[in-house]
Order: sequence, then structure tokens, then C-alpha cells
Amino acid sequence: METKKVLLHACCAPCSAYSIEKLKELGYTPVLYFFNPNIFPLEEYERRLNELKKYAEKKNIELIEEKYNPDDWYNAISGLENEPERGKRCERCFEFRLLFTVLKAFKLEFQYFTTTLTISPHKNSKVIFDIAKELAKKYELTFLDIDFKKQDGFLKTMKIAKEEGFYRQNYCGCEFSMFN
Repeated sequence: METKKVLLHACCAPCSAYSIEKLKELGYTPVLYFFNPNIFPLEEYERRLNELKKYAEKKNIELIEEKYNPDDWYNAISGLENEPERGKRCERCFEFRLLFTVLKAFKLEFQYFTTTLTISPHKNSKVIFDIAKELAKKYELTFLDIDFKKQDGFLKTMKIAKEEGFYRQNYCGCEFSMFN
């Protein structure tokens, strides 16, 4: 069976583990894309990236790392700093990171892309799907609207995280989510 390459926006190793397995099960070859300028502080960013690098190497999965530039992210969410968690700031953050994912997929001639963001029970997959589908249409790509948390996906990824001894953060990533 021939597999199709998919660019998988990855936020961290724990969220990526089951997402990778699910995509393979569905006949895709995931290529990880780490674009997360929202992660604060730099030490947290590096910790998440290094954990993902180790896992990608162990699983022999290609990992594309984008340059860390939090100023671009702050500009993207400007004016939304006081929004509640899961509000408009988060939507803008999803849109910003998914736009870069689409642009990378387009540049590298991937037909498919998706994101690990849907594995979290704290994120609204419908919002993520709506944003990603709109971007996909604009660039004539296919967004795989897989809600990775379904069918116990979140529990499965947490089991893998425990087995692998992954570092598990206790906040989404940005400085505004640190205290929610």
C-alpha cells in the first residue's frame, strides 16, 4: 500500500505520539512540522522541541523546525492579550500557526496537512477545522480533519507519553495560558 505524505503541525511530543500512529494507521506518512512561536518562555520552547526531536529520531520521522520568533506571534495576537483562554486570542493563534503550516505544505508540495492541536480536550476541534479548511481552500490543499482526541485518542497519547517518559507541560504554551 502506497502511503501519502502529510505535514503534521506538532506542538509537542505528548500530543504528537498518538497523532502519528493514527495517521500511519490511515495510510499516511507524517512529516512533523514544529512551528510554535507562541511557546513561552524560550526554555519551555526548547524543552518541547528537544523532546519532539528525540521522539522523531526514535520513530524515524522527519521533523521540520521553523525558526523561533515570538515577536511575530505577539504581533499576530496584538489586542487580544486580555481575551480569556479558549477565546479569540486562541483562535488567532491557531490561525497564525496553521497559516504557516499551509504555506510550508504548499512550498514543499504536500497535498495534505493536519495538526496535533485537536488531541487536546481543552481545544475546540470545530474551530480548528473551520480555520484549517478555509486556509486549505485558499491554497488548494487538503486538510485532514481528524479529531485526534476521539476514540480515546487523548487517553492513548497520554499512555504513550507515560511509557516514553515524556516531559508533559501543564499549560498550552503561551504566557497567557500559564495561569489558566
